[in-house]
Amino acid sequence: MTSPRTPLVASLVLSLLVAVASAAAAPPSPESPATPAAIEVTPRLKASTSWNGALLHYPDGQAEITGLEIALAPSAETGWHTHPAPSFGVVLEGEWTVMLADGRSRTFQKGETVVEVVDTPHNGRNTGSTTARVLVFYSGAAGQTLTQKQAAPPP
Repeated sequence: MTSPRTPLVASLVLSLLVAVASAAAAPPSPESPATPAAIEVTPRLKASTSWNGALLHYPDGQAEITGLEIALAPSAETGWHTHPAPSFGVVLEGEWTVMLADGRSRTFQKGETVVEVVDTPHNGRNTGSTTARVLVFYSGAAGQTLTQKQAAPPP
C-alpha cells in the first residue's frame, strides 16, 4: 500500500527534475552570458532501504520534513534511540559510527551519505578526533517525534 504522501513526493521530485532539465536546456539570455558547467547535478543518494537493509516505510498522517544539523564532540554518543520515520543525511565534518543492538555497526566519514535505520534501536558515536557534524532530514508526520530514547541493550 502506498502512502498518501507518495504522489506528493513523486510530484516534487518530478518538478525538480523538470526545472533542472529546463535550466540546462534553455539558451542563455542576453542578461546572463553562457558559462560552462553553470549547473552540475551529482547523484548522492537513492535508496529504498536503510543502511542495515530494512525496507523504508513512511508514517501515516500529514507529511512533515524536518532538517537538523547534529554536532557531536569527540567520543560523545547520542544514546540508544529509534526513529519512527525515514531519515537521511550527509556527514559534513568528522567521523560518525552507528551501532545496532545486534552488534553490527557502520562508520560514516565526511562527505558520505546515510539512510538511517527506522524502528531499530541504535547509538551514534563520534569515533574521530574532531567534532562530527551531520546534516539529517527526517520524512515524518506532523506532530510525530523524530527520536525515541531506548534503554541500552544488555551487554
